[in-house]
Amino acid sequence: MEDSLPCLAAACDPSALVGFCTDDSISAASTSDVQDRLSALELRVQQQEDEITVLKAALADVLRRLAISEDHVASVRKSAPSKGQPSLREAISMSCITNGSTGSRKTSHSSSVSVARKETFSSAAKSGTEKKKEKPPGQKEKKEESHSNDQNPQTQASPSPQPSSQTLQTHRQTQESKSSAPSKSIKKSLTAEKPHSAWESADDSRNKLLRVASTSKLISKVAKNADKHKDVIVSQAKMSTREKNSQEGEYIKMFMRGRPITMFIPSDVENYDDIRTELPPEKLKLEWVYGYRGRDCRANVYLLPTGEIVYFIASVVVLFNYEERTQRHYLGHTDCVKCLAVHPDKIRIATGQLAGVDKDGRPLQPHVRVWDSVSLVTLQVIGLGTFERGVGCLDFSKADSGTHLCVIDDSNEHMLTVWDWQRKSKIAEIKTTNEVVLAVEFHPTDANTIITCGKSHIFFWTWSGNSLSRKQGIFGKYEKPKFVQCLAFLGNGDVLTGDSGGIILIWGKTTVESTPGKGPKGVYQISKQIKAHDGSVFTLCQMRNGMLLTGGGKDRKIVLWDHDLNPEREIEVPDQYGTIRAVAEGKADQFLVGTSRNFVLRGTFDDGFLVEVQGHTDELWGLASHPFKDLFLTCAQDRQVCMWNSVDHTLEWTRLLDEPGHCADFHPSGAVVAIGTHSGRWFVLDAETRDLVSIHTDGNEQLSVMRYSVDGTLLAVGSHDNFIYLYVVTENGRKYSRYGKCTGHSSYITHLDWSPDNKYIMSNSGDYEILYWDIPSGCKLIRNRSDCKDIDWTTYTCVLGFQVFGVWPEGSDGTDINALVRSHNRKVIAVADDFCKVHLFQYPCSKPKAPSHKYSAHSSHVTNVSFTHSDGHLISTGGKDMSIIQWKLVEKVTLPQNDIVVDIGATKVPVPASENAVQSPAPLPQPFNEMNQNESVTGSSPASLESNLEQSAEASEEQSEEQSEGSSLDPAEPGYEEPSNETSEEHSESTVTEEQADNSPVS
Repeated sequence: MEDSLPCLAAACDPSALVGFCTDDSISAASTSDVQDRLSALELRVQQQEDEITVLKAALADVLRRLAISEDHVASVRKSAPSKGQPSLREAISMSCITNGSTGSRKTSHSSSVSVARKETFSSAAKSGTEKKKEKPPGQKEKKEESHSNDQNPQTQASPSPQPSSQTLQTHRQTQESKSSAPSKSIKKSLTAEKPHSAWESADDSRNKLLRVASTSKLISKVAKNADKHKDVIVSQAKMSTREKNSQEGEYIKMFMRGRPITMFIPSDVENYDDIRTELPPEKLKLEWVYGYRGRDCRANVYLLPTGEIVYFIASVVVLFNYEERTQRHYLGHTDCVKCLAVHPDKIRIATGQLAGVDKDGRPLQPHVRVWDSVSLVTLQVIGLGTFERGVGCLDFSKADSGTHLCVIDDSNEHMLTVWDWQRKSKIAEIKTTNEVVLAVEFHPTDANTIITCGKSHIFFWTWSGNSLSRKQGIFGKYEKPKFVQCLAFLGNGDVLTGDSGGIILIWGKTTVESTPGKGPKGVYQISKQIKAHDGSVFTLCQMRNGMLLTGGGKDRKIVLWDHDLNPEREIEVPDQYGTIRAVAEGKADQFLVGTSRNFVLRGTFDDGFLVEVQGHTDELWGLASHPFKDLFLTCAQDRQVCMWNSVDHTLEWTRLLDEPGHCADFHPSGAVVAIGTHSGRWFVLDAETRDLVSIHTDGNEQLSVMRYSVDGTLLAVGSHDNFIYLYVVTENGRKYSRYGKCTGHSSYITHLDWSPDNKYIMSNSGDYEILYWDIPSGCKLIRNRSDCKDIDWTTYTCVLGFQVFGVWPEGSDGTDINALVRSHNRKVIAVADDFCKVHLFQYPCSKPKAPSHKYSAHSSHVTNVSFTHSDGHLISTGGKDMSIIQWKLVEKVTLPQNDIVVDIGATKVPVPASENAVQSPAPLPQPFNEMNQNESVTGSSPASLESNLEQSAEASEEQSEEQSEGSSLDPAEPGYEEPSNETSEEHSESTVTEEQADNSPVS
């Protein structure tokens, strides 16, 4: 047993690392020499850390598997006696290879080739004759679980996937198979083949990795028929005799960060090569966005003349009509929207976003988008390549009817730029300060004055031509505040500031003599000080009638001030809503309030507040749909559990748990819902009354999945402690008794699904295992995994499996997909990825590079997806953006006129590259009305079309096929080709103006 693990034992020996680090002699000739060598050694040690961690995890896994193997030695001998080798040694070899390593390295005569890391798909027909020919003398046979051969130690999987330099060894083909008929499906891999020594330097290996064709390839499976001399590939993973006897059938193998993942092909698939994966006819239309970003933003709620409240969350700007309960959405942005300004005409809107990175690591530049709130047409994209990090605040000019726009970015110098936004020209630019800048505003009557404020400062800028000159506000005898938070203006032109000390200061302009010969200069000086709030004055709102509204931070009060700045009315925002972040004037005597706990409130001084918008306030992971009602539940790290109505788009109830929730599932009866937390505790709540029904604890680590069986008699709880806990459920989900525990995963549980007869569970783990469990037999691990290949799983949420492996993007590191769900009608798969996208694939999805519709709205990793009970809607949740987005499933209709493809209810109308289609401004119109209006609006705005085309040309030469706005070529269109994954990925992550300027981002 010890002899079988020499490489692991040596690699995990701390003395080996010490010896490695002290190989180089450190010269004391100079301090710089010593420092350089120390730095080099530190770097080398750091580079080894991942490998050592992986090796230790693998060693622990090997020991665990050896213990299991010893229990089955007798059965192994009976079923598959190994020729000339003890069964125990065979089991040891299997265990090693399961973890991606062997005890010896390939020598230079080997025909195996190191190919790119991350993931490679491969499949092979298994032939006992071929495998015996291929096996070198003395080569240990492998267990089915491993399916890997001669991998370097780096390929071992750790419980938590980490980037590491990994190499995989490709399949070796026999001379017989090469001479008979080389496999067509592995031509790309074969072009990279070249004999080499496994003892090469790391640099040589790295260079070879860079030269291989692709980081992820699929080698198609071939017919398993020893009599047919065509396309026979000997897999890297050689089956043991036991496997040869018991695991008849073919399989697909893919590699995830060096970890082999084997998926057996179901019996009903006669010829794998005949499988075709196409775009599904269904599409998604963004219907509703739950939530508001108030926690870290300010002055971002306004009422428009259309009667809609405009605000933002994630990368969506929402226009919400609270009387009609409808939403429209501007979807032009590629990352988090951070600030918002309304044009003096109250129709055009400017929104600024943060910088981002797409899935390929290309930067998404911060910029400002000016758009029409009626038609939702992008009018201009400003600042690409100018702003750094993000757009902090912005404002339209008022004295010249909004011709100009001033912007402060989030760079260290907080650059102030002034734009003629209609011409897209930058007029002036200057550094403001290294301190935080919180607000920028044009003076309403003096077109040449711009004011900025922030940490310990207020600056008055005089703008003349392309120059800006600064005058600092002098506080004099008044206490200088830590932060000047907000700005407003009186009718006489005086400036109001609210600060962190709760003070309102009035700044009046005086004329004083400057230095001789330079004439009089206008200087703003403090004329009056008013104590307004306990804590900070967070926002100021000038009303139409000339009165003033102020919002306090700490005291949560909204105060109405008369024309002489005397307090007239006040009201306190209840504590559960948080502190005030934004105040805006509403209809009649109403006002709107945005709060730090992500509420938008509508209220009056007489009647108090009504909640119009609310959402979670911390990272969001848990999601579950009701089994037969139009309800869904979310839970997040803010400890809130929320039940939402997907028809009324309202919150049914909310409850605060003792701990952050992470996962949830409804009992099939709909009576209760189980919620797993970060500490191993899980709660059962009554779905109607939200009362606590039961509390249980399994382990002390995070619970990642809760899943009831189809009849509700069993509950499986997947944990980060690598176990699946089973409970018998009685009394309609109100009573639970422990049934057993599934032990065998070497990493944390990520997903699991039940079979329809409650007998089997399929589970995935953090190290990309697919395991199957026999529940009636005592939660035993099923060794012969091919026995489960024909099970029709009740749900499909596992991200690894034959029916769904095509959803993985090329070059994936195994963490790119967070969640997957199959629709109840088994037609489509929805996928939540790490790149802010929701995907819609056809089901089953059993070919790599499968095409998908892609949708953007989230600005953070998408953490979960779930179809409603009728498959009419899909719910997706964002992580850091804390948003909940409801998508409607729609069919697409092709109109013959002008090759226009219109998606009924879709968020974008694709047209030829020379045109731009605009969706109807009417909120949520009927589908065919929407199509008619789309036709009538197309080409009606040549100015906007021209500007959009200019933006498209500036950003990229490619035409976007970004499905975030619902576009795709229809098979009925001329020139349609089935998109490969390369094509769809090439278009999916398009540049800013490809996605947003070239096509009107309308919902």
